[in-house]
Amino acid sequence: MSVLVAVEPDCWRRPVLAEAVARGGGTVCTPDEASALVWAEPTQAHLIGELVDANPGIEWVQLPYAGIEPVVDIVTARPAVEWYCGKGVYAEPVAEHALMLALAGMRGMATYARSSDWTAPEGRNLLGASVTVLGGGGITESLLRLLEPFGCDVAVVRNRPTTMSGAARVVGPDELSQVLPCTDVLFLALALTPDTAGIIGSAELAALPDHAWIVNVARGGHIVTEDLVEALQAGQIGGAALDVTDPEPLPDGHPLWSLPNCLITPHIGNTPEMGLVLLAERVTANVALRVAGAPLVGPVYLDLGY
Repeated sequence: MSVLVAVEPDCWRRPVLAEAVARGGGTVCTPDEASALVWAEPTQAHLIGELVDANPGIEWVQLPYAGIEPVVDIVTARPAVEWYCGKGVYAEPVAEHALMLALAGMRGMATYARSSDWTAPEGRNLLGASVTVLGGGGITESLLRLLEPFGCDVAVVRNRPTTMSGAARVVGPDELSQVLPCTDVLFLALALTPDTAGIIGSAELAALPDHAWIVNVARGGHIVTEDLVEALQAGQIGGAALDVTDPEPLPDGHPLWSLPNCLITPHIGNTPEMGLVLLAERVTANVALRVAGAPLVGPVYLDLGY
């Protein structure tokens, strides 16, 4: 079975993704000849629908995004096309970044990095800590493996509770309020959907111990920013380490920038250079699967929001 694949638009990522298509047994072609499209430029999502509409031979599309927020309307309007996203593709570097943020927060780097003199000691151990992770996807699976040497007591909160290696217990969202009071570190690693937007607000922040750190590598919209600012200013929690914010980019002068118990990285848990290699692996795999007539990895489920 031959697979003709267009890799569009022309950009610095295109040569690497075109090679990935070839490794999977596909043939790179122009959009008018293609039965598949690999989208190469994440910043130009608005062009995807136009290109698919202009080339009715395209049966399936490989998107570069782990989440589908940039393309929900595009995908919804074209139900006859098969859509595949990058869910799980970037899990390893994002989990590594989450671990780094947790360690930096708990061990006082927010204070030490800003200090201009020798300061008093502060910090808590991740070793043996009580950890709660919101979300049960690829990032969580990778994070659970990275946490194993620290001997943490880990609870995972996810929509469909099921046993996960490295987690002491896995519970549903209705039990979130029960696990927060004993949480030393709260990781957010879940998809942003209408049900999860604002999942951490004033009530959840108040339920956390006053030493707890929040690490968000998911989406900024999971946290009610105004409530987080108030909790940090009041010392209600230990701190927040954020790779994502709401709004994003975080404007100059926003209170989060200057809070001494807040660490911010500019959504670089997975940089473009890191991500391209990983996306290329997914492209190769899915092209090979289509050549073999097998189901592809990472189908978009609009009803679930990812």
